[in-house]
Amino acid sequence: MTVGLLGGVFDPPHLGHLALARAAVRELGLDRLLVLVVADPGHKHATLPAETRLELARLAFADVPEAVVEPDLHPRTVDSLEERELEDALFILGADELADFESWKEPGRVLELARLAVAMRLGTTRDELDAVRQRLPAADRIVAFEMEPVAISSSDVRAGVARGESIDGLVPPRVAEAISRLGLYATPE
Repeated sequence: MTVGLLGGVFDPPHLGHLALARAAVRELGLDRLLVLVVADPGHKHATLPAETRLELARLAFADVPEAVVEPDLHPRTVDSLEERELEDALFILGADELADFESWKEPGRVLELARLAVAMRLGTTRDELDAVRQRLPAADRIVAFEMEPVAISSSDVRAGVARGESIDGLVPPRVAEAISRLGLYATPE
């Protein structure tokens, strides 16, 4: 069974996250995709509590049959992978995130525990990917896959909601409905 892991803050989950998940399932032949909502991210601030973000993620990924949304109680990827003990899992990330991979906690250990599956998007070249690969141990544990770029960020969605703008076309309809119903992100950060 081929398992992928897609971790994030998902504050809120948007159509870019969904496109990444679907591309990973399709391009990597995933049987299961664990969508891990980081409860207390070590690298950025979360606007909403973990339980609310978890519920939004469950709504967002409901139409991806391979996806299972779970909380991740570890702020760092290596700790989450250590606990899960998955065999030959693929940790999915965007090419932009790979540039920061060397600053992660124990990147070498992350590569021992999972292969990295890097989504190549417009604006990122194979040369940039290869440059990072050359600096890392076990560069053969990094695979690339293609996806159409989706220019959406969670911070843009939050800012749009705070300005009273429609977020249709930025987040799945169920997520938009929940954000509206619960009055989430209504005030500027």
